[in-house]
Amino acid sequence: MHVDQRLLQHVQDSTGLGTAEAIRLVQDVLAFHDETVEEWVRRRHAELKTHGAKNDEIFARLREELRTTVVAAPDLSERQLRRVVYG
Repeated sequence: MHVDQRLLQHVQDSTGLGTAEAIRLVQDVLAFHDETVEEWVRRRHAELKTHGAKNDEIFARLREELRTTVVAAPDLSERQLRRVVYG
C-alpha cells in the first residue's frame, strides 16, 4: 500500500511516532477506509435500515455523510486521467 510521504511526515511530526509506527498507523487507517463509494453506500444503507430508518431519510443522510466520508478512489483509466488533466 502506497503511503504518501507528506502524510507520513505529518503523522510523525504531530504524534512523535517513529517511521515504522507511523507507516503502520497510516496503513491501518487507509485500510479502514478502503471501501468504494458503492460498497460504502450499500453497507451504510443496510445499517440504517436495520435501525428502522426509511429510504427517504436514509438517502438524504447518505448524501450528507458522504460529503465527509473517506472512500477508495475509483480505478480510472489512463484516458480518464488525461481528461482530468487536460479536459
